[in-house]
Amino acid sequence: HLGTDNLVRLLQNMREDIRANGGDIRFGACMKKLNTESSHVQSVSVEYCEATERDSDGSRPSQHNGKEAIDCDMAVLATGHSARDVYEKLYASGVELEAKGFATGFRVEHPQSVINRIQFGLEWGPSVKTGKKPTDDANALSFRKLNDEQGEIINSHPGRLPTASYRLATDKAFDGESNRGAYSFCMCPGGQIVPASTDTDEVCVNGMSFSRRDSVWANSALVVTVSPEDEILDEYRKEHGVLAGLAFQRDMERRAAVMGGGGLVVPVQRLTDFIAGKPSTSAPSSSYRIGVKPAACHEIYPKALTNALRDALVNHFNRQMKGFVCEEGLLHAVETRTSSPVRIKRDPETLKAIGVKNLYPAGEGAGFAGGIVSAAVDGIVVAEAILDSLDGEGDESHKRKRLKSVGFEY
Repeated sequence: HLGTDNLVRLLQNMREDIRANGGDIRFGACMKKLNTESSHVQSVSVEYCEATERDSDGSRPSQHNGKEAIDCDMAVLATGHSARDVYEKLYASGVELEAKGFATGFRVEHPQSVINRIQFGLEWGPSVKTGKKPTDDANALSFRKLNDEQGEIINSHPGRLPTASYRLATDKAFDGESNRGAYSFCMCPGGQIVPASTDTDEVCVNGMSFSRRDSVWANSALVVTVSPEDEILDEYRKEHGVLAGLAFQRDMERRAAVMGGGGLVVPVQRLTDFIAGKPSTSAPSSSYRIGVKPAACHEIYPKALTNALRDALVNHFNRQMKGFVCEEGLLHAVETRTSSPVRIKRDPETLKAIGVKNLYPAGEGAGFAGGIVSAAVDGIVVAEAILDSLDGEGDESHKRKRLKSVGFEY
């Protein structure tokens, strides 16, 4: 993690660089339609809403309003993985899509001091220093309590250790019939849990850290893999076809919203209660600012996914990190958007969308990446493909590279 605060400045610098090279950035522009003729995109219809751009010089409203069609010779479609309306419009217009694997689950949060103790031990855990007094005091207090309660001899060292993080994974999470993959994702040391919902009737969470990693909490997604042919998608597949994964995600998010009681309140459950299969009636403090509600989060997902995550926690994760499963560990429901469950099909050499001669799907929303870095790499590959098309025959070395696997799959 670069830190959300650093990303804000980085994006501001990117915009300045794009504009210095002749680019135009239009805030508040919602793509409504790709206007095609003879399998070519002729223009992109957009509708503007109120939007504000913030940069180092302050804030200013977008200068665009109303509707327009932007003419284009080529179009790069690089949406985020939550642009569900785009998938639905593409599907309705005949652009070829295919289902792909994804992962879904919860976001778990512990006091950062718990993760410091597990990763660094009683001897070195007290040496974690962030420079933020309340956080450092909380870490020191947690170790003093261990000393008082358990009679542990804790040796603190004068050095400064960074905030502890972790990575957990197994491909043997048993769901009752077979094994699935289960893993931690986007671990945020010294971070906080934030809303990622795009609809007030749906609850979805994500995590972030500032660059100093100095909050009193640590969080990470804990997710289980879902294959394109997964039986849990059968009922969604009958009605939604290739968009079954999207329908499944939306359904889980709506279940979480109902369980939370509305207003983007997040249902939460202690890890110990999740494993025991009983609703939580109380919860430790959470970094999620809108509000949390103790609930029966184990009832949200199909049994196969719940069983797999339970097995991963008890038989794998808690063995890899002894003490990870504890009453202070708090699941937040739900984390469904680890990557897109749909891929826009494209030619493996030209990287153009199948059936549309000048449309280039790219990045995470198109189904060819699973995070910031892989999305950036795919953007470079697509840019090279566009240069090849402008050069005619193009650079053969680029084409040879693209014969290798380009994309992202679980």
